[in-house]
Amino acid sequence: MSILDDTLKTQLKAYLERLTKPVELVASLDDSEGSRQMKGLLNEIKALSTKITVVERLDDNERKPSFLITNPGTISGLRFAGVPLGHEFTSLVLALLQIGGHPSKEPQELQEQIRGLKGQYHFETYYSITCHNCPDVIQALNLMTVLNPGITHTAIDGALYQKEIDEREIMGVPAVFLNGQPFGQGRMELAEIVNKIDTSAATRAAEALNQKDPFDVLIVGGGPAGAAAAIYAARKGIRTGVAAERFGGQVLDTVDIENYISVPKTDGPRFAADLERHVRDYEVDIMNLQQAKLLVPTDSGVEVRLENGASLKAKTVILATGARWRSMNVPGEEEYRTKGVTYCPHCDGPLFKGKRVAVIGGGNSGVEAAIDLAGVVAHVTLLEFADKMRADDVLQRKLRSLPNVDVILNAQTTEVTGAQGKVNGLTYKDRVSGTVKNLPLEGIFVQIGLLPNTDWLKGTVELNRMGEIVVDAHGKTNVPGVFAAGDCTSVPYKQIVIAAGEGAKAALSAFDHLIRTSAPA
Repeated sequence: MSILDDTLKTQLKAYLERLTKPVELVASLDDSEGSRQMKGLLNEIKALSTKITVVERLDDNERKPSFLITNPGTISGLRFAGVPLGHEFTSLVLALLQIGGHPSKEPQELQEQIRGLKGQYHFETYYSITCHNCPDVIQALNLMTVLNPGITHTAIDGALYQKEIDEREIMGVPAVFLNGQPFGQGRMELAEIVNKIDTSAATRAAEALNQKDPFDVLIVGGGPAGAAAAIYAARKGIRTGVAAERFGGQVLDTVDIENYISVPKTDGPRFAADLERHVRDYEVDIMNLQQAKLLVPTDSGVEVRLENGASLKAKTVILATGARWRSMNVPGEEEYRTKGVTYCPHCDGPLFKGKRVAVIGGGNSGVEAAIDLAGVVAHVTLLEFADKMRADDVLQRKLRSLPNVDVILNAQTTEVTGAQGKVNGLTYKDRVSGTVKNLPLEGIFVQIGLLPNTDWLKGTVELNRMGEIVVDAHGKTNVPGVFAAGDCTSVPYKQIVIAAGEGAKAALSAFDHLIRTSAPA
């Protein structure tokens, strides 16, 4: 039975033509079904390129099944403990190319920083093939392994190594360990990982940011609103900068996108990469992994102070900081975050195979999560605060047709309970009878909407009761020279296409402001 379909084989064969060095796939196998699948995959890859060889090597110290991607005669490299299909197929392709001599597109400065890291670093990343955040972490650590011989990395399919998942109490992916100790949880970018190791990097970055000349327009945020604002501002020929906590924003956590006009279907990470690629086509200074701390209006414009101590100055600022998943704000939620409380059913659902879970929220995202989880877990209980669900009728009908799903309405979650560091249930109150009940379970997926990222603006820019930035029809705030766009604003309907349009509008308004304020008296 073929592991790769004909389309994937054709695509992979074309990529493998870029190899400039021989690649050896060293397999550690046993008699399990996973090993048989892995052996089949490796042989199919071997058949697509004369530069690839496959060998089996008995090693009691390695996970079985797993395979090392290396160069012949070399014992170091990067390892996959699992069959990297699904979202991880791209990670496999990139690993083959990079070990085979194809250069990375990451900034040369960052690559040199990785090469200069001293010491021995052994990373292990637990992933699921349905996780859309995992590939970025795995690809980053794989590249670090390619660039620095003191770094090794093993990517581990949690579904295949369930015993390790249980022993290490992993309840969310990607979960990264460094030299056997927890290192990070969730999506991380390459620069973020490197800076976490290179402790002096933040200081150097802050010094470099402080030396930058004032921008004509500085955009805070790198989601669809921020990207659109950057493109429209740069096209006007003005000095444009983007300071983003993570370029792509909330889109990075979105799975399928099917309602962006002219793009019939894509996924969040791909869409975010396209946003960044488009912005980089223009002369825009992108400052990624920068978190804003304070907005300070000045006589000459606006100053944005960052968490790392740096300060950026601009004549105008566009706030496009987006939103984040809303928390339940109940006892136990923070204590058991990533220990049973999670916010991404696509990423973490496979870790709860055969277990009982709850989904909090009866909107589209909550019902979709419950439907997806029902195919993986033993049982799903959906709890909705109101007396009816808000999801589309077609989703509700699908949900109620599933035999392993219960829906509880008028349910107010009051506490997350746990023992030995893991969730073991939740407590909720029936809002009609007032009865308090406990629901035994092992996972809680929170899907109750978004919260604007505006805490840092309190006392400076006018916010409404929901914490959204109040803007007029032109994207203006109550502070002269400060504009806002996207999910962090009071504009209704939080949609990607609306955020992009609002970002473009804010950039045009900022440009108009610059013209009017710089004109001679």
